[in-house]
Amino acid sequence: MGFLKGLLIRLATTALAFWFATLLIPGISLNTDSVGEKVLTLILVAVIFGVVNAVLHPIIKTVGCGLYLLTLGLIALVVNGLLFLLTSWIAGQLDLPFHVDHFWPAAVLGALFVGIVTWLLGLVTDRD
Repeated sequence: MGFLKGLLIRLATTALAFWFATLLIPGISLNTDSVGEKVLTLILVAVIFGVVNAVLHPIIKTVGCGLYLLTLGLIALVVNGLLFLLTSWIAGQLDLPFHVDHFWPAAVLGALFVGIVTWLLGLVTDRD
């Protein structure tokens, strides 16, 4: 039961972070007027983002270990921005009304913003 609760809290905090990103970062949009459709879209985008990060991020970190060392970890901003852009592309393929315009600055800032907000919300909700 604790695992499911933690997963649902993580999903909710990520969806909330995506919603804040659509409100605050130019180039990230949620193109629907229906509140129900917004909530469902944000939850589905949070799931997509979680799956993309869970599957690709460890592979990229392992393969690109040298780049992480060479750039002192700054390549992570590029990787996270690309994963954020991939999330937008997958959402578009699923006809979800979530869109990220460009890699810079929208995807990079969006990924950074969502990461920071989910971390802060995780501290507040004590999801772990």
